[in-house]
Amino acid sequence: MNIELAQCFIAVDDHDKALAFYRDVLGFEVRNDVGFEGMRWVTVASPSQPDVEIVLEPPLADPNAPEADRLAVSELMAKGMLRGVNFRTDDCDAAFERIRAAGGEVLQEPMDQPYGVRDCAFRDPAGNMLRFNQSRTAAK
Repeated sequence: MNIELAQCFIAVDDHDKALAFYRDVLGFEVRNDVGFEGMRWVTVASPSQPDVEIVLEPPLADPNAPEADRLAVSELMAKGMLRGVNFRTDDCDAAFERIRAAGGEVLQEPMDQPYGVRDCAFRDPAGNMLRFNQSRTAAK
């Protein structure tokens, strides 16, 4: 029996800004961009990982959620308190320069970590933390 990751979800407050970042800066492909029950269903994916998609969804994408919950999630998102995503790259420094040159909000410049990777970190336009790591053995 095989179990594989198919999709993960990232909360975004503006699909167009998110698409400009994930598509134009990171080079991801847009797989879906459709309306669904009053919301927008947008998925993106790395061309090198065709079986894994990231769903760009509104904060608390539950049409039945109470307004107080929507407000609480939006406030956490604005503070950058929601969890992010770690990406793997074969060149952390090149990824860092590309994203910084495109105006990405730098959280951490590339550095070697004691747990075996070289990584850097940014915030996406919605405030989610994204880390880009490279195995130090691949960096040699």
